[in-house]
Amino acid sequence: MKNLIILSLLSALVASCTQTTKQTSDKPNVVIVFIDDEGYGDVGVYGATGFETPHLDQMASKGMRFTNFYSAQPVCSASRAGLLTGCYPNRIGFSGALFPRDTIGINSKELTIAELFKEQGYATACFGKWHLGWQKEFLPLQHGFDEYTGIPYSNDMWPNSNVTGEPLPKVEGREGYPELPLIVGNEVSETITDMKGQDKLTTLYTEKAVDFINRNAKDPFFLYVPHTMAHIPLGVSDKFRGKSEQGLYGDVMMEVDWSVGEIQKALEINNIADNTIFIFTTDNGPWLNYGNHAGSAGGLREGKTTSWEGGQRVPFIIRWPGKTPEGTVCNKLSNAVDLLPTLASITNGKLSDNKIDGVDVTSLWTGDFKSEPRETVLYYHGKNNLNAVRKGNWKLVLPHTWASYNTEPGNDGNWGRRIKMTVETPELYNMMRDPGEQYNVIEYHPEKAREIMEVVEKARQELGDLNVGIAKGSENREIGKVTN
Repeated sequence: MKNLIILSLLSALVASCTQTTKQTSDKPNVVIVFIDDEGYGDVGVYGATGFETPHLDQMASKGMRFTNFYSAQPVCSASRAGLLTGCYPNRIGFSGALFPRDTIGINSKELTIAELFKEQGYATACFGKWHLGWQKEFLPLQHGFDEYTGIPYSNDMWPNSNVTGEPLPKVEGREGYPELPLIVGNEVSETITDMKGQDKLTTLYTEKAVDFINRNAKDPFFLYVPHTMAHIPLGVSDKFRGKSEQGLYGDVMMEVDWSVGEIQKALEINNIADNTIFIFTTDNGPWLNYGNHAGSAGGLREGKTTSWEGGQRVPFIIRWPGKTPEGTVCNKLSNAVDLLPTLASITNGKLSDNKIDGVDVTSLWTGDFKSEPRETVLYYHGKNNLNAVRKGNWKLVLPHTWASYNTEPGNDGNWGRRIKMTVETPELYNMMRDPGEQYNVIEYHPEKAREIMEVVEKARQELGDLNVGIAKGSENREIGKVTN
């Protein structure tokens, strides 16, 4: 009898402990892991070779992966602006990548995902690469995040070699670049001056993310982890160095996969995995001219900074237990700008009055593949150049120039040559039959080209297109500018 009483007390204690970790809110937590320069073919379930990604593969088996998901633009700052604001980056003044010498950043008038959640009482944190302006007024704490640890721009924006980490002579074109700052909150905590500093970043962000989950497990939270990797220079901890067949890039991706596993483990330990929307995606395609220090576009054409599929079609995996059907594949169109309105819809969050380009794709996340919430994707790049439009299974590529990777790449982290190429006249590709964009079929389907041109003309009126001399449309907004 005494043993039974003790057993009953222990059971009650365990139940009590379980209840204390269970969240009281019915609003789901949201975790977004956002990788840098990872290609479409750099996850196991998307065809990665030379390394394994067991945690991401399991995430896909327990959730859903998209095969036609696009970043907002094919380069760093612009794609991040699109993800966080629900806007095509050129709508809000973003293009390309911001540099340490720039005095612009995200405008305070734009609503971010973090602000959307903050207004609903969520705890919010960002651990990783920000790249939406490095001055205080542009940093995460001024745009909805409670906590921030990370670097303010790309990790190659430092005065050192991207191969050895050694200081470079000024003739290398990095004049005026400071040592890479690691920021905590709004202040520089330390500077990264060598490859050892780069090597620790993935683990640092992961540890911060796990600690944040542990501290906020009782209430809803939004966790954004924009990893520095796999942008060059590649950094990896000793626990993964030399572990892949593919080399250093494979080692880096294995550590990124480990990071996803550690975050998932923290959710499970805290008994909140079933109430969490967990998303994994990347900012753009691979930087192919860095050879074996770059990822794979998985058979898609070209890579980062181009409007071909390899530049913007990226992996997207979502796990939302009880909502996202397990082990499913969605072939419908979606874009990073869709995250803000979708998460607002799910949590009953209030959007601002600013016009956005994202659409609510909750129907896709919950397995309704008969729905088609997104009809088109605009491929803007450069200062404000509309290079292509996709509608359904058809993609119209408009006349423009780009720097092609179709030449000998660099190797071991060294920059490789690119060559200037031009699309002289519109080209049409069937994405269902030809995702590699090898066969221009515009002469066989001129009616499809005309149909998509209606979308093109509307976009040019609203947002402009420098390819035809329209610097701005009627609905562009200003990027933020330093005020002091």
